[in-house]
Amino acid sequence: MKARLGRRTAAVLLAGVVGALSAGPPAAAEPGTGAGGLVMVLDSSGSMADEAGGGRTRIEAARDAVGTVVDSLPDGYPTGLRVYGADRTSGCTDTRLARPVEPLDRDAMKKAVAGVEPKGDTPIGLSLRKAVADLPEPEPGAAGRRTVLLISDGEDNCGSPPPCEAAEELAESGLDLRIDAIGFQVKGEAREELTCIAEAGHGAYYDAPDAEALARQLQRAAELSAGGYQFKGDAIEGAASAKGAPAVAPGQYLDSIGPGETRWYAAELDATSTADFGVTAVPQPGVPVGYSDGLELRVHTSGEFPMVCDNTRATFHQDEGALPVSGAVSRVPTAKANATCDQAGTYHLEVKRVSAKGADQARWPLELRMALDAPLAAGTVPAQSATEFGEISKGLAPRVDSPARAVTGGTGFNDAVRIGEGVWKDGLLPAQTRWYKVKVGWGQQLRYTVDFGNEPTIDHEDLVVRRSFVSTSLHAPSRAPVGTGTEFSGYKGYFGKPSVLDHGTVPVTWTNRWEPAAHVKPVRAAGDYYLAVSLGPNTATFAENPAVGVVLRVEVAGTELAGPQKDAPAATDTTDDAPAAGAGAEKAPAKDTAAAEKAGWPSPWVLAAAGGALALLVVAAAALVVRRRAGRGAGGPTRGGTA
Repeated sequence: MKARLGRRTAAVLLAGVVGALSAGPPAAAEPGTGAGGLVMVLDSSGSMADEAGGGRTRIEAARDAVGTVVDSLPDGYPTGLRVYGADRTSGCTDTRLARPVEPLDRDAMKKAVAGVEPKGDTPIGLSLRKAVADLPEPEPGAAGRRTVLLISDGEDNCGSPPPCEAAEELAESGLDLRIDAIGFQVKGEAREELTCIAEAGHGAYYDAPDAEALARQLQRAAELSAGGYQFKGDAIEGAASAKGAPAVAPGQYLDSIGPGETRWYAAELDATSTADFGVTAVPQPGVPVGYSDGLELRVHTSGEFPMVCDNTRATFHQDEGALPVSGAVSRVPTAKANATCDQAGTYHLEVKRVSAKGADQARWPLELRMALDAPLAAGTVPAQSATEFGEISKGLAPRVDSPARAVTGGTGFNDAVRIGEGVWKDGLLPAQTRWYKVKVGWGQQLRYTVDFGNEPTIDHEDLVVRRSFVSTSLHAPSRAPVGTGTEFSGYKGYFGKPSVLDHGTVPVTWTNRWEPAAHVKPVRAAGDYYLAVSLGPNTATFAENPAVGVVLRVEVAGTELAGPQKDAPAATDTTDDAPAAGAGAEKAPAKDTAAAEKAGWPSPWVLAAAGGALALLVVAAAALVVRRRAGRGAGGPTRGGTA
């Protein structure tokens, strides 16, 4: 099998190249209910009339950047514009709403910013207060993201209210509020103040030393706001202790949790069903976190002497900046049904937030999912557990040969985009996580790689951070993370050079639930497996393009079986409803042709120069595919026997 690696890898890589040339960009969809909104706060003070370079003034560069942003935002995304210093030559109350926060009207936004002329002072603190009031209040029960995006070329010269204090006060007023700041050609105290505003506002600071950087950073910040995690669930408030814990039944719930806080929930369980409790925390992207920050989860029995049935820690495993963090605990009845956690009764879910000193102190939204997995029918003998990766082990690339199809990953579990076996391409913004789901049946295995493109990097004298990270995580239908075992790598450093992550599962087998290994235990149910792919926040300091290109190569190995029983026949219905070429989900980052080429996608002149050689390679690849399919096995490895 390993002897085929070179030929197989060549075929896979060629398929990715051909697909990248043929597939078009994904289309953005309209935002969902409670999606939040964005108000840009544009500095129009006198200094914005200064030269920005390239024969343009700073305000001209800002107008062009805002135009680029509104073209890239999703249709209908609530967007507004506030300006300060635009109406009078002096005055610390000179701020106005140039365009209300309404469903996006691109022409109206461009017209509004075109009429702005730099004149006066820089009342940043007051403008921030006004901007938060400009944003619509979230709908009852909604958990969206409201963003104030400040673009300034200097510091506040009014002082009342102090900008950092105003940002901190405002950020504490709403769980969903975020204040980002972009410093346009700033240094020294101005940069320090804008950084302080972003940190106090639970947002991010973006440095823009030139006009090109301003457009790039503005696009990143705006699209990150529009692509916020789409929550789903009923509002619930966890208790401070097991006593008084609210009841949860199968379904999804929304809560929040503060630093060091513990939330408790109760569930009534029978003696035979497996109960899964998935918990996802969604901090504002990129805010400060510690390496071991995250969630501690436990599920207990009740009574005077409760027993812990399952526990886990879901942590960031990096200290660069926050991304969604998710974990799951389960009450799994034992095979002999004679343990304390096998009894019917009240069980408690305990969720504790761990925060290092200096980490983000905002409350985090929590999404909880509770699900029950019924026992097998009486008399059913399940297939033996499967603990080895076998034919999809790390040394072998996914055996896929389809053209690359453009897709836009979802924002989380609820809108994860269905993909199937094949090659897919997408783009990630710094501090962004994209989500996909793949159907994996009984007896099958999932294997995938994520290739990050050769990203051109910027070079300027103030650039300090030139390294970030890329990561991927895989989640079972229960939302429990699937461990990488000793085979795969889900995290690597990234500094613009090509980087490949890989992950996969053992065969899906009912009895895997009783295995101890983190890469085996969660792989116990057929259904949708979730792939999350993330790009580190620091990529914004050195990547030249707004989004970084990624290619996913996905293989679902083995014949799907009709059920979990021993010697199950092949399934008769194996429909895969993955999207067609070019299909995608919501909120795609806009990537023009030039940006795509710079991120690693081939350009037309490359294809023309390599036309003859490429045609020969396509023919050779087709021949290899035929030979591979003829020799490909149907099943995945197991340990044999009965449970």
